[in-house]
Amino acid sequence: MNLIIVESPAKARTIKNFLGKGYDVIASKGHIRDLPKSRFGITLDEETHELVPKYSVAKENAATVKEIKEKAKKADIIYIATDEDREGEAIGWHIAHAIKKDPETLPRIVFHEITKTAIKHALDNARKIDMDMVNAQQARRLLDRIVGYKLSPLLASKIQKGLSGGRVQSSTLKLVVDREREIKAFVPQEYWTIDTLFKPNIEANLIKHKEQKISKLSIENKEQAEAITQSVKNDDFKIAKIETKQRKSATPPPFMTSTLQQTASSKLGFTPKRTMMIAQTLYEGVKTPDGTSGVITYMRTDSLNLAQEAIGAVRGIIENRYGKKYLPKAPKVYTKKSKGAQEAHEAIRPTMLQFTPEVAQKFLKADEIKLYRLIYERFMACQMEDALFEQQSIIFKGNENEYRASGRKLIFDGFYAVTGAEDKDKLLPTLKEGDKAEIQNVKPEQHFTEPPSRYSEASLIKKLESEGVGRPSTYAPTIATLSSRTYVTIEKKQIIPTEIAFTVTEILEKNFSNIVDINFTAEMEEELDEVAEGKVDWQKLLLEFYEKFMKQIEEGKENIVSLKLAKPLGRTCPKCGEHELLLRSGRFGNFIACSGFPKCKYTQQCDEEGNPQEKKETAADEKCDKCGADMIIKNGRNGEFLACSNYPDCKNTKSINVEEKVSETPCPDCGGKISLKNSRRGPFWGCENYPDCKFISKFEPTTIKCKEKGCSGVLAPRTYRNKEVYECVKCKARTPREEIDEA
Repeated sequence: MNLIIVESPAKARTIKNFLGKGYDVIASKGHIRDLPKSRFGITLDEETHELVPKYSVAKENAATVKEIKEKAKKADIIYIATDEDREGEAIGWHIAHAIKKDPETLPRIVFHEITKTAIKHALDNARKIDMDMVNAQQARRLLDRIVGYKLSPLLASKIQKGLSGGRVQSSTLKLVVDREREIKAFVPQEYWTIDTLFKPNIEANLIKHKEQKISKLSIENKEQAEAITQSVKNDDFKIAKIETKQRKSATPPPFMTSTLQQTASSKLGFTPKRTMMIAQTLYEGVKTPDGTSGVITYMRTDSLNLAQEAIGAVRGIIENRYGKKYLPKAPKVYTKKSKGAQEAHEAIRPTMLQFTPEVAQKFLKADEIKLYRLIYERFMACQMEDALFEQQSIIFKGNENEYRASGRKLIFDGFYAVTGAEDKDKLLPTLKEGDKAEIQNVKPEQHFTEPPSRYSEASLIKKLESEGVGRPSTYAPTIATLSSRTYVTIEKKQIIPTEIAFTVTEILEKNFSNIVDINFTAEMEEELDEVAEGKVDWQKLLLEFYEKFMKQIEEGKENIVSLKLAKPLGRTCPKCGEHELLLRSGRFGNFIACSGFPKCKYTQQCDEEGNPQEKKETAADEKCDKCGADMIIKNGRNGEFLACSNYPDCKNTKSINVEEKVSETPCPDCGGKISLKNSRRGPFWGCENYPDCKFISKFEPTTIKCKEKGCSGVLAPRTYRNKEVYECVKCKARTPREEIDEA
């Protein structure tokens, strides 16, 4: 009997289905031997001057180790079959030590897909455990332990309990904080555009005025905009040039970990953690028409390589299903441009092309089929012909002004035949050079530049990958740690740093600049790659970092001024009723906080003595129209507003940031009054009977009923793309204004 040791029980079950009675398969359930959880677990050997890890088997893994040992005693051959990356290599090495076997004597088999063919091929091509890869993982593990176990207590002692620091975590947090700093420091810049329509309904952009090129920020104020607008109105235009060019839209590369997480986030709304959990299931084995099998290749990879057999198979399907014109003459080869190591040998792809999304729909769960379809279609698309567009351009030239109108038409869909085209055609009418062109409408529009957007989980992963920070297996856990430690909150897919994130980052920047430096973290990743390649000694790398870092820790203990105030306030938290209140200092001054943080997050602004500062409220010369109590002026994120003084019994509020205006049109839902209100997204019309009636409209509605079938909404006049239209407040259907007015 031969024994195969894998990591996951699901993987063990799948592999067992492929092999005969001569094999037994058991799962280690991940790491069975690791650094201890409750102590540092690393000592410096004074004789060898090396850092020695003290690995141990955790109590929860004791039963698994005992079972593996018993089966190993009876086995003729013991195969290590953990994942094909550094982590998997190290787990295999730890398994060998845990069951008292020499790692050098155990055959190591690797595969990046769990199919019958792949498993048999792996058994026929066993190798030894790669100690360079093991040492690279050990170096990473010890580096992270050194930073985590030495930096986290320092932050907790100087700032507050529950804080942690990490080699990748802290540099990632600095990225988020730096982006928020950019947003807070951003000063909007005014600029104007001259939105113009040429007959018949051709949108065009101003590119020259009096021989000067016009860029986005060229027109700086209203005076310039009005002068140019008048010049445009008085100008005589003709069609100076018509150009038609062909442009290719290149096929996308196959997925690797980071791009799968990004695409699943943007197209499916999946978090990176959710994506990886689903991908793990697809890799380890699901039900198929031929039994349980892994249906995608290994999902933790930063490689774009594809197996020749897989390419040959997909090319045959493309030709049969779509025809020769969709098949390139030669297979497409992709290379990775961003920094980073090659953690595995192949990109993420389906393992069985006959298991199409249509077939898979009968076997997979809802989330599984969504992700599987994404992977399947991307793999098909990456080996198809490029899409081909006809790019159209018309130049309208006057005496003082020059405009360009652009359009495009898809003339060959190529890989879009699988993925679908995201952009619709924008066709321009057939015109002739030299013909006169007439202005249909010209209107100056004021704009202000926008600050950079906050990171989403997808865009942060993209940034980490491009900078070479972390590896495929670390992206999702790093973001999850920042969130669990309350360094960030995630709202509407935006990552927002909390107050404590700024405090921690500022202290690290002053005292541990290398830890939060993106370049330093990326260089460390490159050195770990060199350890895996046998080019750098892992102990030398560790010792060099350890000595410098421990010196920084000692200096930090002396130099970092504690933000914890020694004198507790002697009052119990009014929110949790258990813990004592403490006086703390933050970026916005002193504040009271519960000592039970992070379980209790009670805070209140206070003076230097710890006396609570009540928010000042100014009485308004107005009564609440719901309960008759006095209205008071409060401050919110969108400025001042009126609120009932009888809160929380009465939650009535009124905006004072927009002109008080009541529509003559009754609410189409309940017949009540509708008035102009304000929100963080701007003014809107809402019903006075809220929350019983939740009618809202961006534009003042009329009594004209929508003509769309099954819609009970009413129409509101608005301007859409320089056209006067009526838009339904419910279904958003638009009708040209002249049609409604004529009716």
